Amino acid sequence: MRNRIVFSSMPPWLTRSCTVQRSFCSQEPSWLHSLYSVPSSPKKPNLQTESLKKLSTPTEPISQTTVMKQTHLVELLLRHRNDPDAALDYFRRAKKDSGVVPGIADPFYALVHILMGSAHHHKAARNLLKSCILGSSDHAAGILVDHLVDSAKRFEFQLDSRVFDYLLNSYVRAGRLRGAIHCFSMMIESDVDPSLKVMNILLAALVRKHMFGEAQDLYKEIVLRGITIGSATVRVMIRGCLKEGKLGEAEQYFREAKADGVKLDAVTYSTAIHVFCKMPKLNAAFELLSEMKERGWVPSVGTFTTVIGACVKQRNLVDVLRLKDEMLSCGVPMNLVVATSLMKGYYLQGDLDSALVLFDELVEDGLAPNKVTYSVLIEGCYKHGNIQKACELYNQMKQVGIQPSVYNANSLLRSFLVAQMWEEASRLLDEAIECGIANVFTYNSVISWLSKEGRINEACSVWDKMVKNRVVPSIVSYNNLIFGHCRKGDMDSASNLFSELNEKGLKANVITFSIMIDGYFRKGKTDQAFEVFDQMVALGIVPNDFTFNTIVNGLCKAGRTSEARDLLKKLVQKGFVPSCMTYNSIIDGFVKEGVINSALAVYTEMSQRGLSPNVNTYTSLIDGFCKSNNIGLALKMRNEIRNKGLDLDVTAYCALIDGYCKRRDMKSARELFNELLEVGLSPNTVVYNSMISGFRNLNNMEAALVLHKEMISKGIPCDLETYTTLVDGLLKEGNILFASDLYTEMLAKDIVPDVVIFYVLVRGLCNKGQLENARKIFEEMDRKSTAPNVLIYNTLIAGYFREGNLQEAFRLHDEMLDRGLVPDDKTYDILKKVWLRPSALLETPFNLPDFYDFPILIFKYRGT
Repeated sequence: MRNRIVFSSMPPWLTRSCTVQRSFCSQEPSWLHSLYSVPSSPKKPNLQTESLKKLSTPTEPISQTTVMKQTHLVELLLRHRNDPDAALDYFRRAKKDSGVVPGIADPFYALVHILMGSAHHHKAARNLLKSCILGSSDHAAGILVDHLVDSAKRFEFQLDSRVFDYLLNSYVRAGRLRGAIHCFSMMIESDVDPSLKVMNILLAALVRKHMFGEAQDLYKEIVLRGITIGSATVRVMIRGCLKEGKLGEAEQYFREAKADGVKLDAVTYSTAIHVFCKMPKLNAAFELLSEMKERGWVPSVGTFTTVIGACVKQRNLVDVLRLKDEMLSCGVPMNLVVATSLMKGYYLQGDLDSALVLFDELVEDGLAPNKVTYSVLIEGCYKHGNIQKACELYNQMKQVGIQPSVYNANSLLRSFLVAQMWEEASRLLDEAIECGIANVFTYNSVISWLSKEGRINEACSVWDKMVKNRVVPSIVSYNNLIFGHCRKGDMDSASNLFSELNEKGLKANVITFSIMIDGYFRKGKTDQAFEVFDQMVALGIVPNDFTFNTIVNGLCKAGRTSEARDLLKKLVQKGFVPSCMTYNSIIDGFVKEGVINSALAVYTEMSQRGLSPNVNTYTSLIDGFCKSNNIGLALKMRNEIRNKGLDLDVTAYCALIDGYCKRRDMKSARELFNELLEVGLSPNTVVYNSMISGFRNLNNMEAALVLHKEMISKGIPCDLETYTTLVDGLLKEGNILFASDLYTEMLAKDIVPDVVIFYVLVRGLCNKGQLENARKIFEEMDRKSTAPNVLIYNTLIAGYFREGNLQEAFRLHDEMLDRGLVPDDKTYDILKKVWLRPSALLETPFNLPDFYDFPILIFKYRGT
């Protein structure tokens, strides 16, 4: 790069050629233009002022009675080219008294060159250039460069390239980056190379002002001209790429500079390491760290922190620990950021204990944990289910004066909800609301959990709190509450919320529509479900896999599995790729409809498509085989599960156990029950009900009651079916007192009796001659608004016939007809026996189980 440009000498008479004005002078600064204009009338001299000026002015005074022409001022300045102070004073006086200054810009350019000729007057030259650009346009930058070059030739000055650096830097400092770019372009056109320092300043300013495209163009021009770039130049471009998110281009700038032999410093290496960590290319970052070590550079604490943080994100704990040791060996002390990253690395690897130990060591070493440190550990405790420690850290955080953030509160809140600790979650929610940190995500977590738990009233209460505290519900908030109403079967409330979306400026998304579709299917309203689907498509919302699976599953649940299978074929033709869950819905649907062959056909189709059946697939098939009394195929399917390395879940065990119980093979059922416990699974209510029912069928109520006690001791809830089975078995044995106690226990647990258990009680009491007590149960049904069915009337009619109370028997028959109940074949069998031979009922004990199958009865009235 040249510092000075020397032009050939010019004859003095050429200086007078300045009288010809350039067409582009009109774009020069306003003050400079007015400086050279001729006034309409000369000013009168002030004698007092003149006398003062003579004391401090150069030896050649400026006449104030004659208008000084431009050539006179230029010649005057040029005669003082070796006396910059005198030249500057002449110029200032001329500028102050604009009435005596001629009308072109040559005096300005001459003065700039004179000042640049003296090392002590460069500051004055910079200030002159700075004042020049204030009133000019960006395009005037090129004109200024052209004038500086031209005037240097005409006035025989050695052109100092630093004057252009000052001009360029003045534009940058003034924030006139477009002008700076014009200035740079004109310099290149005039064969003047700016200094590397000023180029870096311009590039950095462009990057800072989000003009990275212009910075890249400028960089290309620099490289094309063969100007030697330095480490700072490369670093500016890399940082610009980082700011724009162009990591690939950042890597390219670094590698090209390195290949071209640019001497890159430690700061540039650190910047490149930061790029590789963000990409992430950790191996490349490790290589640069090694190169820094080979060159004798010690990476900064920021560089170590960046690489360690990147390793943590990649869950690369081995390199995290290696880098930590390397950092300490280089004399770089452990800091809070690195320690916090290490804690996160530990818990991400499943080692929460080491993270907590490091936290304690940190405190002992005098490093005070900050909000980020606490946040990392609280999140780690949440993900590892250590709620007690999460609470401890949360409280400790407050004790040391650190106000928990909404992020901390939300992490702890989710911990409570996952652990089903609603009281603690509710208190934390109230605290977050009181502190003013609860946001929409806080409320969404709670509303979502309550909705999934079926606690819709409480979810609505939290919603009201959210609105009251001016937190605007999001589409996620609406989806959560709509989901809760749909799961409760309250489609009116769900529909109202759905309609409210437009009023609130929100748009229903594919999840909203899918939830509504699922809700209508669950209510058995298939037509409405498809109406919502059509509405979604009409709005241009593309159904996703969840939507299609919802429709397929909904049709299967509605007993329209064949229709679901036909729909699936059409969807596949349109590009839908069914998942294992899709096929599972159809297989389960066919199983529940008792069409096991169709279920097997779908299972075969699924396998042919390359989808591997999961545990749910096999569980449905096992359930189907057991229900069709084909326990052999069920066991074969169980073996296939094991051969594929899959583990049976509780549902699969339940299907097999239930199959054995229905076959009255309680030995095999007990073996499977014990196996379930051995593999670490916990039997649920359904499993216990199957076992209790199996023992009841064998009249082994002792074993059934042992299981009942086991359920209570383990905290497994006994449901209506549990009590119905136990009461039925005890009544068969004649243990009326114990049966009555269990019925009372059931009512105390707020379990509402249904028609099935009322039938069991009435039948059991009638069979044991307790007709009066059976009558009381019958009357209790009316008090509980449970309508008796034909089975109960038949039982009571048979009981009264047996006692010879024909009048009451026929009254009940008439009452049954009045209620709109249609007598069945069993009713007429009873009446026929009495009509033909009244003593028949007295001669033969009348036990209803002889003509009513209990499992079929439960299925008919409970659907289970």
